[in-house]
Amino acid sequence: MPIVTIKITDEGVTTQQKNQLIKGATELLEKVLNKNPAHTFVLIEEISTDNWGVSGESVSVRRERQKKIII
Repeated sequence: MPIVTIKITDEGVTTQQKNQLIKGATELLEKVLNKNPAHTFVLIEEISTDNWGVSGESVSVRRERQKKIII
């Protein structure tokens, strides 16, 4: 029983896109590992950009700085 967790930021991912991720991950496990899709679970965790960091700062801070540079 495979369980796949996909973590993404909560920045406007549509239900359709999430469905594509679920379908694609399920198909990949079936193709590569011969796993039964009926027993494959895919979890999508949406994480606030305040709670996702890189290079010592949150993604929210980085995005805000990028907006100021563009303007």
